[in-house]
Amino acid sequence: MKGDGEKFISAMDGRAAAMAAACTSCGDCVTACPMTSTGDDAPLLLGGLLDVLRSGGEDGEAAWVNLCTASGDCIPACPEDLNPRFMQLAARMMLKRAEMGDDGSKKTGAAGYRNMSNSVRTLSRMQLTPEELNRLGEGPGAMADQPDSSDFVFYIGCNVLRTPHIALLCLDVLDALELKYRVMGGPSNCCGVQQVGPGDAGGTGKLAFNTIRSLSAGGTKQVLNWCPGCDKLMDDVTLPNYREATGEDTFGMSMFITYLAERIDDLRPFLVHPVNKKVGLHEHAGANAVSEAAKKILQAIPGLEFVDLPVLQMALSCTNYVGRPALRDSAHSDLLEAAKAAGVDTLAGVYHACHRDLCSHETDWPFETVNMMELIGEAMGITRPDLFKRFKAMNDIDAIMAESAEMIALNGLDAAKVREGLVGGMLDG
Repeated sequence: MKGDGEKFISAMDGRAAAMAAACTSCGDCVTACPMTSTGDDAPLLLGGLLDVLRSGGEDGEAAWVNLCTASGDCIPACPEDLNPRFMQLAARMMLKRAEMGDDGSKKTGAAGYRNMSNSVRTLSRMQLTPEELNRLGEGPGAMADQPDSSDFVFYIGCNVLRTPHIALLCLDVLDALELKYRVMGGPSNCCGVQQVGPGDAGGTGKLAFNTIRSLSAGGTKQVLNWCPGCDKLMDDVTLPNYREATGEDTFGMSMFITYLAERIDDLRPFLVHPVNKKVGLHEHAGANAVSEAAKKILQAIPGLEFVDLPVLQMALSCTNYVGRPALRDSAHSDLLEAAKAAGVDTLAGVYHACHRDLCSHETDWPFETVNMMELIGEAMGITRPDLFKRFKAMNDIDAIMAESAEMIALNGLDAAKVREGLVGGMLDG
């Protein structure tokens, strides 16, 4: 009997092969991609991708495969209603598995997962009380605090717990709207993304299928998702693979920000405190309507003057610039310069990974950098301290340790290991 990893691989390879067979090689997806130039030979680049999929990573040209930043612009461009972003991911995993071998992929994926888990666990516990951890589904009493029935599951993912004030503000909004929900996330409910990079498809499948079952428990039919990486991986890969492998229907999934925009008339009565700021938005592509939803919400905040900055990041989120520091730095520089030229008071981002990158720039530019949930909270009269940004601004391990000493002790962390993790770049990951 096949395990989850084998089922996942079989389903993914089957879907990739079917899409490769259905592709007409028109090249519209390549033309729509923001990472290709007008002089690129679309049929040649697409042909390289198709060869990778057809050979299982043993043959083919990876030129376009390795350019992908997950913008999703290719998806609506396909006249055959295929998902070229999924095809790219499947091809990258095949190539990595062929390059590193099964053992190498598994070891690298496992190491990445351990590093992420340690960083998330440590940084969240340096900032949150046990009661707050429980509220986010992470503490020892988390399950006891979950309601018996709920309208939906709020799936926060893993890495937002490094900047937990964002997640707590989301819960504050849901509570104000008097919605019943369960919270899930953290490394024990990982989407499997750490295994994707090194091509460990089996490891991705094991984690993802376990998380899907946990999210589905109790007959859940709706999941609100915070993380764009989880959203892309689940929507493009793991949920379709799970349905293909098991024949089971699962839940519908939408992004938290788009859901909130749909409930804007319910939210508006709580936005009673003027936020007298000129605000620009750090936007990303992604084929999930989040930018449009974020603008709608910000424009509903009293006193807030919204400025449409002429810079759209070409990646799904700043995480998708990983491995391309020059591209990321250029994209951020363009954004910061545009915000300065527009004379904004505030540059607001949507995603937690973007906030981790951009918050460190605040001391060098004439505006604050915040997550948009902070502006919503301000309009509702709710504040949550951004301790992650404070830590980065300190840029002093001793000062961070001293300020966090009470939380470190309260949550039973090993101070020496915390220091070791901070020295090793825990705040940069």
